[in-house]
Amino acid sequence: MPTYPETRLTRALREGEFPVIVSLARHDLDLATAAIGAGAFAIKIHLNAYHRATGTTFGSFGEERPFLERLATLGVPLLVMVGQQTVPSPQELDVLADLGFEGFNIYFTDMQPHLLQSRLRPIPALGEASTHEDLQRILDIPGAMMEASVASFADYGKPLDETDLARYRAITDKAGIPVIAPSQKKFVPDDVQRLRAAGIAAPLLGVIVTGTTPESMRAAVTPIVAAARRWR
Repeated sequence: MPTYPETRLTRALREGEFPVIVSLARHDLDLATAAIGAGAFAIKIHLNAYHRATGTTFGSFGEERPFLERLATLGVPLLVMVGQQTVPSPQELDVLADLGFEGFNIYFTDMQPHLLQSRLRPIPALGEASTHEDLQRILDIPGAMMEASVASFADYGKPLDETDLARYRAITDKAGIPVIAPSQKKFVPDDVQRLRAAGIAAPLLGVIVTGTTPESMRAAVTPIVAAARRWR
C-alpha cells in the first residue's frame, strides 16, 4: 500500500478545522474560481460518471484532461470522484497525482483493486444501503478517509433533519477517521454547528447548495465558510 502524505487538507480534516469542500456541478473554471473566491478550501471533480443531481455526464480522464490541467493551476487541494464501472487506469491515476490531486472518491461497492495501489488517498463513500460491514471494510483500508453519501435520492434537496444527523453520528462514532458529508440535503449556514456536533469533519457542497452559476456559487458558499470559521 502507498504511504499517503499529510497535506493541508488532511491536517484540516483531522484537526477539526471543518474545511469547506466544493464539488463542481460541471467542469467550468469560472465555477471553480468562484468557489475558491468564496472561501472553499478544496475542490472535487468527477470522472466517468453520470451525476444524478445535475443530470451531467462527466467524461473519461482523457476527455477531461484539458480542464484538469487548468484546474491544477489554481493552487488548492483537489479531489476526484473516479467513476462507477469505469475508472482511470494506473497510468492515469499517476498523472492525476502529478497534477496535484491528493485523494480519490468512489462508492465502496464500485472499488477496484488497482485504485488502492495509486498515490491518491482513498476516500470511499458509504451509500444509502451500506451496512456496518461496509463501514468496517473501509476502516480496514490503510490511510482511508470516508464520505457518508447516505441520503436517499428521494430526499435530495430537503432540509437537513435529526434523522440525518443521527445517521452521521452513528457513522462517525464507529469510524474514528475523518468523515465528509456531501450536501445531498440542502445544507445552510445554521447546519454547520449541527454537522460538527455529529462528528462530521467537512461538508462537501454540491449543486443542491451551490447552484450552477458563479453567482449562485458565491452566494451559497460565502456564508457557509463564514459559519465554519465562527465555530472553529
